Amino acid sequence: MVFEDWLHPLLSRYIGSPQWVKSSLGHAYASLPLALRRGPHFSRFLAEAGVRDPAALAQLQRDKLTATLRWALQTVPFYQPWRGLLAQLGDPYAVLARLPLVGKEQLKRELTPYLSHAISPKRRLETFTGGSTANPLRFYLHKGVSRVREYAYMDDFHRRVGLGERDLVLALRGRTVPSAREPGGKLWMYEPIKQQLMFSCDHLERDNMPAYVAALRHWRPRFIQAYPSALYPLARWLQEHPEPELQGLFQGVLLYSENVYGYQMQLFRQVFGCPVLKHYGQSERVLMAASLPDDERYVFWPQYGQVELVDDQGKVITTPGVLGEVVGTAFDNQVLPFIRYRTGDLAMYSAQGHPDLPGYPVMERIEGRLQEFIVCRDRRLVSICTMGAAHFDELAQVDSLQYEQHRPGHCLVKVVTRVALAPEAQARIVRAIEDKTQGGCSAELVMVDAIPRTQGGKHRMLLQHLDLSPYFGASLATEEEE
Repeated sequence: MVFEDWLHPLLSRYIGSPQWVKSSLGHAYASLPLALRRGPHFSRFLAEAGVRDPAALAQLQRDKLTATLRWALQTVPFYQPWRGLLAQLGDPYAVLARLPLVGKEQLKRELTPYLSHAISPKRRLETFTGGSTANPLRFYLHKGVSRVREYAYMDDFHRRVGLGERDLVLALRGRTVPSAREPGGKLWMYEPIKQQLMFSCDHLERDNMPAYVAALRHWRPRFIQAYPSALYPLARWLQEHPEPELQGLFQGVLLYSENVYGYQMQLFRQVFGCPVLKHYGQSERVLMAASLPDDERYVFWPQYGQVELVDDQGKVITTPGVLGEVVGTAFDNQVLPFIRYRTGDLAMYSAQGHPDLPGYPVMERIEGRLQEFIVCRDRRLVSICTMGAAHFDELAQVDSLQYEQHRPGHCLVKVVTRVALAPEAQARIVRAIEDKTQGGCSAELVMVDAIPRTQGGKHRMLLQHLDLSPYFGASLATEEEE
């Protein structure tokens, strides 16, 4: 039995309990041996995550892919038409290439054919994709395995900045803070199991910043784990109101779940004075990648899952610099093997790997999902990452910003500011945004009081109401020409 999975359904009740309950139960649970909490597989996964020798890494990846494909071909109903490929598993990569791509919509329509019939339903851990989509996917992880594996690889990621099991972390990742609902209530809470000082992401207004800073002075966390959009208001406040007591305190910032824009990275490095790393993954636990202290590119763990890029016709892309959809084959989930799973994210291979991680695939950048592109009137797609890089003087007065598009060649730009923007400043923002699309999209600025976050506490930079799939090929052609 793995305590982590057994207690997981009770997590929301634990987080919502009074602080004295969290402190009592959390400290008692955290005192249990790590092997008991995370089970017998944890040490094996941690060792696998740390493999650096290229030959050993290649063999481990090949063995894991072979085992995953054999299990699916033997026990998963959907793959029975390809069962004859079992005899060809001496080359698992060739077998993989002959299997179909699987999208989220297929799993939403009918999940049962993708579940293994050779493993007990008791081993299924029901899970849902995050709240950033209107129609989340219900799926299953492998109880006692999938989340334990995630912990092991996250620990390997944490080591890049020296974050250890007992280090105190400032967490700004969408978790609800129950006391923040009460008038005058605390905007933060302490969670002792993961050693996290959790800040409410629902109360990031400037009037609340002194309370957050006071909590930082009191608790003095050494590391930060955050959504970029949630950390940005705090970083801006600290830039404008420097805190001598916090200088040199932080040793690493780890960013999750959202696109990170250049101006945000610049501000985080300036304010916190430490390495700022980006993480990439999915609720489905298919692939995992992260940047390094000396390299902003995304480096994938090949022993976690098999990564591919495909074009809009499903053809595999191997050429560096060509934009394609990220496709992954997850290892170690016998309940629901995700094979050639379309993540919906777009990325491109880098021409060079990282010298310290030979054999680890490297993506130059990950653009986010197809819905995170703006459609120009000439059918070009402009990544919201590109728009997020538009950092000009007027944005110094902007607290939050969101794009919304209903028709090609035009977008609304919703802006929250603490002071009214002069008409001239608004016009400059509009011109700068139009310049970012090279004249392909006009912009209309709308001043709003607030921009709602998703249920998971994330900020959506773009509300895209268009179906972008017909434009995907055009975006690939544009990238190839460039």
